Amino acid sequence: MSTQTSTSTSPAAWKALEGAYDLQVHVAPDVIARRIDDVGLAQEFLARGLAGFVLKSHYFPTAERAQIVNKVVPGIHAYGAIVLNHSIGGLNPVAVELAGRSGCKIVWMPTVDAANETAGRPGGSAKNPPFWAQIQLELAATGLNPPPMTVVDDSGALLPAALSCLELIRKHDMILATGHLSRKEIVALVKAARDMKLRKILVTHAEFPSQNLSADEQAELAGLGASIEHCFTTMHTGKASWDGVFEAIRKTGARHCVISTDLGQTTNPGIAEGFAMFAETLLQAGFTGEEVRAMAVRNPAELLA
Repeated sequence: MSTQTSTSTSPAAWKALEGAYDLQVHVAPDVIARRIDDVGLAQEFLARGLAGFVLKSHYFPTAERAQIVNKVVPGIHAYGAIVLNHSIGGLNPVAVELAGRSGCKIVWMPTVDAANETAGRPGGSAKNPPFWAQIQLELAATGLNPPPMTVVDDSGALLPAALSCLELIRKHDMILATGHLSRKEIVALVKAARDMKLRKILVTHAEFPSQNLSADEQAELAGLGASIEHCFTTMHTGKASWDGVFEAIRKTGARHCVISTDLGQTTNPGIAEGFAMFAETLLQAGFTGEEVRAMAVRNPAELLA
């Protein structure tokens, strides 16, 4: 029988999350309806003993928002990020440079506009499509439908624009995240980042359908120097199995994994609650409190340092 999300949480789950960082949350203000805003999430995290979060928007940089949150809610650590979708010019070195100067911590490669990601494309057939798919379809209906993006050429080599972005990510010591790229693109990106001596590489929600990386592929990427991110929503919404993520974490090792929620949607659990449900599910599957702490506290903190 396939494991289900634990719907209750124990003191042990919250204990394992003391000082945790969620590297992927989607909260208001946004062009998509969200269940909580930046300040509300900061207050919720602080009350629960969680350390902080990274604000992710598929469409806008968030560093300025994070600075306001940190001023309004002392004691929380909110971080900004940028996603290289068409709304900021795609693989745009100017945007990456300014993101670094403004304090962004994560640079995601294309997500909703990646050639590999078809969920929001006219004619796409995603099971249980994410909320942003509707935004993409609405934009396409108005004629705002630029070509999907890839980071590699026909030979599989990284495009010059992608290499320029990597150089700036290294310059500002930001985290390179792989977004919604394909397996081939992720491997090429991680290898190039390793060769360029980027310190921080994060494979985005490895089980998400458009990535769907096997346990062996995840272990291979970890061997190349990447951290592997597992997101609560992917399994909670039935897009991947819990048993599959357990296998992948065991094969890769908790030392090389990060757990995030990818929460903020109006139909899903609250973010802090979902984080604890993730921890509880892992504990019930036989992972130790220290392994959960490594994935929720220590490893994210090292990436954010």
